[in-house]
Amino acid sequence: MNDILKWPDLLGSWLVSVLPKTFPLHFMWPSLLWLLLAVPLLVAVYWWLLRRKKKASVRFASLAIVREAMGSGPGFRRHIPPILFLLAITAMLLAASRPMAVVTLPMTQQTIMLAMDVSGSMRATDVLPTRMVAAQTAAKAFLVELPRNIKVGIVAFAGSAQVAQIPTLNREDLVSAIDRFQLQRGTAIGNGIVMSLATLFPDAGIDLAQLQYGSRQRGVGIDEKPKDKQEFTPLAPGSYSSAAIILLTDGQRTTGVDSLEAAKLASERGVRVYTVGIGTTTGETIGFEGWSMRVKLDEVTLKAIAQKTDADYFYAGTAADLKKVYEALSTRLTIEKKETEISGLLALLAAVLAITSAALSMLWFNRVL
Repeated sequence: MNDILKWPDLLGSWLVSVLPKTFPLHFMWPSLLWLLLAVPLLVAVYWWLLRRKKKASVRFASLAIVREAMGSGPGFRRHIPPILFLLAITAMLLAASRPMAVVTLPMTQQTIMLAMDVSGSMRATDVLPTRMVAAQTAAKAFLVELPRNIKVGIVAFAGSAQVAQIPTLNREDLVSAIDRFQLQRGTAIGNGIVMSLATLFPDAGIDLAQLQYGSRQRGVGIDEKPKDKQEFTPLAPGSYSSAAIILLTDGQRTTGVDSLEAAKLASERGVRVYTVGIGTTTGETIGFEGWSMRVKLDEVTLKAIAQKTDADYFYAGTAADLKKVYEALSTRLTIEKKETEISGLLALLAAVLAITSAALSMLWFNRVL
């Protein structure tokens, strides 16, 4: 008895196994796919009814007289309503198996943090007019391309990191924050990532000072209650789809939190960190107001940050390249490919096909089918 009850599951599994690997659908209830066997059965019944009707028709001595009296017949048109109805049944049977498909959908809600390097090396002119001006121009163009429902925040980092603008939908405030950048000494890439995370998760207890200087116990006021440490369960890298960080820098870390430790913190929270490198990878000496320094883009670390957080690294050697990078990021961060159940769409298609079949049959033959 149990073997008899299992045959629908076995038949459904067999039907799934014979599908090509490139088939765009897979099914949550494959055991119901055996119902599709009713489709060829209905085709056979329809063909049998046509043959039976043809044999049972009255034979006239002169078919020419009949054709002249009746005019031209419906021809292939008579088969269109049944074909549409058969397709409707097929769509309904597929919907019953709860098919899943990977579809491209716009992001419903997201926050993007721009972590931008404002160290002194950004005044270099190898990217015209300067690295800083090119980065500011590309960031402003990026804001224009983004949908208006996506919040954007800005973190500026050099020897330390500060929130230049909390996440907002107001593009004018973001542009003003970008225009207010002031170049400083030092490059604390890790601080930029940690400050972005602290802005995205204000209640998570992310303490930049503790990460940078160690877990030294700070004094607590008499009236101040110590904060309870929240338990945290790490997420899979890149699994948090509601936020992302875009990190732009032209150098390598000289101070602050270790860059890969900061990337690990982002990875544990499922936040992707897309890294953008600008400038030279061979190293360049930059002088300003009596002092000089040699800067070199640390591509190895930037690629490692992106890889650890399940994101991508981009290199921009010119202002035009930087603009293209931001355009690519705009598309990537506002559209996602997601596996979604499409039973509702197939049910809607079945309803449309069935209604069309009945309407054509009524219009042409004065009957439903």
